Amino acid sequence: MVHVPVLVEEVLYYLDPRPNDNFIDCTVGEGGHTIAILEKNAPNGKVLAIDADPEQIKNYKLTKRDSDNRVILVNDNFKNLKKIVENFCPNWQGKIRGILFDLGMSSWHLEKSKRGFSFRYNEDLDMCYGKTATVSAKEIINQWPSQEIERIIKEYGEERYAWRIADKIAKQRKQKTILTTFDLIEVIREAVPKNYERGRIHPATRTFQALRIVVNQELENLKVALPQALEILSPGGRIVVISFHSLEDRIVKNFFKEKAKEGKIKILTKKPVIPSQEEIEKNKKSHSAKLRAAVKLTF
Repeated sequence: MVHVPVLVEEVLYYLDPRPNDNFIDCTVGEGGHTIAILEKNAPNGKVLAIDADPEQIKNYKLTKRDSDNRVILVNDNFKNLKKIVENFCPNWQGKIRGILFDLGMSSWHLEKSKRGFSFRYNEDLDMCYGKTATVSAKEIINQWPSQEIERIIKEYGEERYAWRIADKIAKQRKQKTILTTFDLIEVIREAVPKNYERGRIHPATRTFQALRIVVNQELENLKVALPQALEILSPGGRIVVISFHSLEDRIVKNFFKEKAKEGKIKILTKKPVIPSQEEIEKNKKSHSAKLRAAVKLTF
């Protein structure tokens, strides 16, 4: 499966890259957005391309393009954004015209990482994006108290049957360790009603989402990174964030509202920008994407 970046035209519209501008892509993945930016900020504009997963850095290198000398690749978590810029782009102070966060999971993680992100393959229950994760999904499922498992599935997965799933997990792991994605899917199928969501989504979707968020501390990292992004951005520079579920979107929305009240930014998207029907038909994974953008004011 080829990775298709989401909302590319909209990202370019709101970031507004121009010749020789410098940008940061906090989640480079396979490089779709980065490559699009590089086409606009030539001949001398650069992109600091960050990813928490070392394999994604390798994947980007496989794209090998003429513009590679304008890309600074860094394997780190965007929660360390300010330090990354200080270490790798110390002369960028006052010269960062845009910062992009694409919070979606890449096709590579689902199809090729073998880390248990997908329902389609029987893989080890890992779900770690990179080395910064301190716990695996397998450890959470087999070692954490059932009340805590229920809480995270309910809070981060917004799963109505969280109690039933957590209870079934607690009973199952007493008999046999839950090691793989198929082990966990079987437990979830037994816990939820037969006609769950009437087939609209996979029964394990929300549980898998919750585990992935907790394993990689996704929401906490976003909360830490957004203030850093605003701090290092040049006046007149832009922040663009693409989120894929309501918890992420709420964090971005509230951050933008707070900073707009303080007079530090102007919000460019009164409502989140969503993909067109045409894009959704071409790339089904884009259906839940929401883009929010803001410009930093002089202060």
